[in-house]
Amino acid sequence: MTFRFGPRPTAGAAIVLALGAALLPGPLPATATGTDRQAADAGRPSAGSAGVGDPLFPKAGNGGYRVGHYDLRLTYAPQRRMLRARATITARTTQALSSFHLDLYGLTVDRVVVAGDPARWERRGQELVVRPARPLAADAAFTIRVRYHGAPRTYIDPDGSLDGWSYTDDGAVVAAEPVGAMTVFPANNHPSDKARFDVAIRVPDNLKAVSNGVLTGRRTSHGWTTWRWHEPDQMATHLMTATIGRFRMLRDRGPGGLPIWSFIDPRTSGARAIAHRIPAVLRRLERWYGDYPFVSSGVIVDRSRLGYALEVQTRPLFDGTPDLSTLVHELAHQWYGNAVSPRTWQHIWLNEGFATYTEWLWAARRHPGAAQSRFDRLYREPAGSSLWSPPPADPGRAANLFGRPVYDRGAMALHALRTQVGLATFLQAGRRWAQVHAGGSARTSQLRTLAERVSGEPLGRLFADWLWRDGRPDGY
Repeated sequence: MTFRFGPRPTAGAAIVLALGAALLPGPLPATATGTDRQAADAGRPSAGSAGVGDPLFPKAGNGGYRVGHYDLRLTYAPQRRMLRARATITARTTQALSSFHLDLYGLTVDRVVVAGDPARWERRGQELVVRPARPLAADAAFTIRVRYHGAPRTYIDPDGSLDGWSYTDDGAVVAAEPVGAMTVFPANNHPSDKARFDVAIRVPDNLKAVSNGVLTGRRTSHGWTTWRWHEPDQMATHLMTATIGRFRMLRDRGPGGLPIWSFIDPRTSGARAIAHRIPAVLRRLERWYGDYPFVSSGVIVDRSRLGYALEVQTRPLFDGTPDLSTLVHELAHQWYGNAVSPRTWQHIWLNEGFATYTEWLWAARRHPGAAQSRFDRLYREPAGSSLWSPPPADPGRAANLFGRPVYDRGAMALHALRTQVGLATFLQAGRRWAQVHAGGSARTSQLRTLAERVSGEPLGRLFADWLWRDGRPDGY
């Protein structure tokens, strides 16, 4: 993600935060009690937990199962701001389940079917609590089908920014980091549980609908067009998009013939030119970080009120024409943040530090001392600067998720690592990181272990100084 530092845009009082009341009577377990845990330990069916224990977003994700695939069928009528949808979720239990949760915010559920049978459900805040007709055995594949509808509601993050579905004057933009995916579809909404996606979006035929991966088809009938997208690679829910508007579609080819689809709001100036820079940027990033990790690329340039750009998987999203440095940042995220995601949101610096440092490396192509100059300029900031607290790997609370330490101090940590081990070894470690953890998620401690293995040097002090300790590191 890239944004202008300072207060991020807020939604205003018009956005309603309350969710609907429960749709079915009768208590269903929302969290795992001591009795539930004892039952799970004994192999008896028990309630899956509400949340995976993320230290910054405790309600994000759910326990008791892992998702393999999302098949989303969305129909959006912009004049009424009405979404009608069906989600088919293929999953596997990690314990015997009497009930489980999905994350869903502000939409009305019409029907839930689990393993072929109608299921009971109720709403508890952002939780959709589901009780199957029959308990689910441990390590069993099963399918969840959810029909739902409503006018999607933008979620407001702890720092006041817009997350998930956001309306534009010609449609909608979906930028779902960190938890906004639940404004669009029911999900196991955490980067530790990635899945593959098929997304079909039906819109009036004067609009285009954009999602991730490969455009597999378009079909127009009776004034409506269905856009079909297939993402065959593992993807975190927050990297999915379903952006709708009046776009010009540009086609290009990247390294090795990589298909590039870009969608440009025709009211933006200079966006076509920046989109045509994608192949050159990807070629350079491949030299540094290894093969591009996905099946397609491109950008979405829309006019919205987001105030930030987002590393949507395969197709980064911008709220206006980006400069080249911002394009480099979001494309670098395809390796760092998308192919390899943070195990919990506490480790988001692994996304933003690498993407920011890639901007520094890009600048150094023309000005060889640029990375060191940026490090030196930041290092001169006084001890009381916001740069030095909280430490990047321990933001402390969700409102700090996109603060300066995560970006700038995260990049400084990588520059300190590069200075200690040398550029060639640093890039070797970066390539290895992207390969070893591709399709999964990882923690800061795992980067230290890998970097020590590649470099042969002890790096505990460097990682502690730059990533875990409050305050300006001494001696650098």
